[in-house]
Amino acid sequence: MANSGKAALAVSGLCVVALVAVPVFAQRAPTSGPVARYDVRAGTNTGVGAMGGGAGAAMGMMFGGGGGNSLQHELRLRLGSSQAPLKGAPKADHFMPSGAKLGKSVQLVTPREERVTEDAFPNERPRGRLLVFWGCGEHAPRGQPVVIDFAKLAAGQVPPGLWSSTIIRDWGPTLANSRSFGRWPAEDGKFAKPDSSLLGAHRIAGNYSPEIQFTLAKDFMAPLRVTASQNPSGSSLLSWAGITDATGYVATVFGGKLGPNNQMGDMVMWSSSASRQFGGGLSDWLTPAQAAALVRDRTLLPPSATSCVVPAEVRAAAPDFRMGMLTAFGPQEDFAYPPRPADARAPWNLEWTVRVRHRSMTSWMDMPGMGTMGQAGASEGQPQPPADCKKRGGLGGMLGAVLKPGC
Repeated sequence: MANSGKAALAVSGLCVVALVAVPVFAQRAPTSGPVARYDVRAGTNTGVGAMGGGAGAAMGMMFGGGGGNSLQHELRLRLGSSQAPLKGAPKADHFMPSGAKLGKSVQLVTPREERVTEDAFPNERPRGRLLVFWGCGEHAPRGQPVVIDFAKLAAGQVPPGLWSSTIIRDWGPTLANSRSFGRWPAEDGKFAKPDSSLLGAHRIAGNYSPEIQFTLAKDFMAPLRVTASQNPSGSSLLSWAGITDATGYVATVFGGKLGPNNQMGDMVMWSSSASRQFGGGLSDWLTPAQAAALVRDRTLLPPSATSCVVPAEVRAAAPDFRMGMLTAFGPQEDFAYPPRPADARAPWNLEWTVRVRHRSMTSWMDMPGMGTMGQAGASEGQPQPPADCKKRGGLGGMLGAVLKPGC
């Protein structure tokens, strides 16, 4: 970087406000702006969901492909601006610290259209029934499971109220809510690596946004390692080591009975939530403020939690296949420029804001005669690109939906 660039970075470092785990506008709304909003989601994935091949790799493990507790970092970047590009097509780059191991920069690409992620079953008509359980304990409480008979629904229809409508996914900038927009990953062949680090100075420069500079003090979260064991009652004990900076945990299990050609018969869903909460923000990123509220109402397990018992009825209802996932929601860093004026009467015209959220996830499979794959204790794999988010039919599509939520 040229001397002038270094000087600018130093000045920016003095001016930027870093508000860790506190909303930028908590004390006072800005007079105008921000012109640009930048959203960073940083994840640590272990288990079968970190194998890069997604459902395909998982299927390979199920039928002779071996185990593994691979580790993969994921990084998702989104820039939205109220300005049009100054010249030509929209262009923006995120210049990373060397520890990110992503080269000099990654390009934020403007898509022609953006698919909205929805909680849904794979793109085929569900068969049989869906049995819904929730809550930790040796046995499911009275009133469970809720049974949904797909034969009584219109073709492919998912019953209303199945997925959470109160915990909303929040990706920040989108193509729809921004005049100009860019995102990464893109088709550049780059992806975060197991040894990538976010610590250090970051800069975003382009032709539709003010230049953004900030320094991150929090890195990717530590990996989750889970152990699943069967209790004499038929329930399953999930146990894990706590993670520093975790703000809350949620565990889910998806499974069922396999029919001919590996098609699902009855499907089973379970969540560690004390209330019936599935999908939405629980399968994405949550802010610390959201997590704290959800811990209070027992939707999330508290940061101190290191275990949860999956009821015996869940295992009994899904004898052929079970896929589990544990998510630890983490800290947040916030930045804004210019900083809030000390004089409450002075105008505060925001140029940009940055929000950086973290989570750590692990996933595992449990099939009779094949042990539990993706648990703690297996060796870590080589870097792999994240699995895509395309829907696939059959059991592979169901696995893909579980392994890679929140694309």
